[in-house]
Amino acid sequence: MKRFFSLTLLPILLLTGCSPQPESQLTAQKRTELYQSAIQNARDQEENDAFPIVTSDADDMAPLLLELMGLSAGDMSAFAISASAMNVRAYGVAAVYPAEGKDGAVKEALLGFVERQKQNFEQYLADQYDIANNARLETLEDGTILLVMCDGQDEVFTAIRSVIEAGQKG
Repeated sequence: MKRFFSLTLLPILLLTGCSPQPESQLTAQKRTELYQSAIQNARDQEENDAFPIVTSDADDMAPLLLELMGLSAGDMSAFAISASAMNVRAYGVAAVYPAEGKDGAVKEALLGFVERQKQNFEQYLADQYDIANNARLETLEDGTILLVMCDGQDEVFTAIRSVIEAGQKG
């Protein structure tokens, strides 16, 4: 009897728009492109020039930035990251789609990066310590883990999140 009702209600639910949302159909490449575009568009030209966005472990800067952020290419199925490789500015932006079962490892690595930045600037450059201390790290609805540590982090975070969420829908 339950099966009969389920089969009867399914067309009604589909017609009324009450069907469950399908999983995102973004490939890893499309997701990476979305992340890169979101980060570029949320920053000004100076930051885009100063802090290249790494989207592959084959990028020249990848080994340095992945180590700096405590990330492993095997923990991610798609990513775009950008960070200050020199210890004069608290700056890091990362949009990461963890590999299956690696959510905790990615989040822990990014939290570790934030903590190291806070420690680096705690005794000098108080303004940079404040930036690191106010970093935002959240998991978005689609599973993307987003880190934003920069001046105006709330605006940058919102801009990146908006592009990622819009990219999931269309």
